[in-house]
Parts: sequence; structure tokens; C-alpha cells
Amino acid sequence: MKFYLTPGSCSTGIHILLEELELVFEAHLVNLLAGDQNKPEYLALNPKATIPALVRNDGTALTEFQAIAYWLARSYPKAQLLPGDADGDTRIIELMDYAVGTIHGQGFARIFTTDKFTPNPSDFDAVKVQGLNIVQQGFAVINKFLPAEGYAMGAFSIADAALFYVEFWADKTGITLPENCLKHYRLMLARPVVRRVLMEEGYRVD
Repeated sequence: MKFYLTPGSCSTGIHILLEELELVFEAHLVNLLAGDQNKPEYLALNPKATIPALVRNDGTALTEFQAIAYWLARSYPKAQLLPGDADGDTRIIELMDYAVGTIHGQGFARIFTTDKFTPNPSDFDAVKVQGLNIVQQGFAVINKFLPAEGYAMGAFSIADAALFYVEFWADKTGITLPENCLKHYRLMLARPVVRRVLMEEGYRVD
């Protein structure tokens, strides 16, 4: 398989899942700042010009964090990245979608890619504040549902990988995580695969 990623981005969560499953894959770096996502060869496999993207052994490409994570969990059931029952799986997807769609897609997107939300530079500060509020409110919501100890839904799952990367962004941008989110983040940082992935992507792990 071929995995297209940008170090420190949402693709880090998928990178963690691939390593957890001990899958063999080729890593291809996509430099978003340099515009690699808009190059013809990348658009040919992912017309959305987004990351992550996973080209499977049959040559077909998967995009979108939730879709890739779900496919990995269903394709390798022995890893138990999903509980396996309808209610448990639904709760995992519910949390994952909120982390990716709201905290990332609505919150951090306004902080990191402010110009996509307004053409007027004079509005940039207001948009970033709005993004920060969305992020903080999102973590507050998740904090209420997280257990005081352990992973999001008991055993490690695809939801933990999604939640980790937005917690990682919060840490790197100086946003304070509420208590249960912080405990979850520290638990993930202590996981050997997570530490290895961060080091592979060029981050120092203390």
C-alpha cells in the first residue's frame, strides 16, 4: 500500500493505525505548504487535494480520515479497533466524526487556514478567535464523555487515533486541554506506537 501523509497533520492518526496493525506500506510525504496536494500526479489519485490518502493493494485510493480508519478496522478485525457490536461501533464513529468534523474541520481549520474562511485580512483575527472557541467548546463536550482513566471507549480504537491528533494540535498551539482530554493525550503519548510515529514524523518525544 501507499500512504500519503503530512507530518504532524491529521494523517498522523492514520499513521498510528497503520503502525498498530503492523502493515507494510510506502510512505509518501505531501508538502501542503509547497502545494504538493495540487500537483497533477497527486490529484490523479485524490482529486480532493487533501490528506491523508491510502492507495490499497488493488490500486484503489481511499480518502477522508474516518473512511480510512473504518476500512482499516473492518479489514483487520483481529486488532479489535472497533468493538464489533452496533452500539459500540456507532459510538466510536460518533466520537471520531466529532473530533475530525468539528474540532478539526470547523475549529482548527479556522486557526490554521484562516484565509479560506474570509478574503479580508482585517477579519483574520476574528476568524481565528471563532476557531479557538469552537476548539475549546469541542474539547469541553468530549471531556464530559471521556472516562477519567483509560481510552475513549475502554479499549484502544480508531476513535483514540482521531482524538489524539487534535489533542496533539492543542498541545503544540498552547491550547489547554480539559482534565480528561489531557489524561487521554498523555496515555496516548505513552503508547509505544504513538511515540514511534511521532519520532518518524520528526517530532521530539520527551
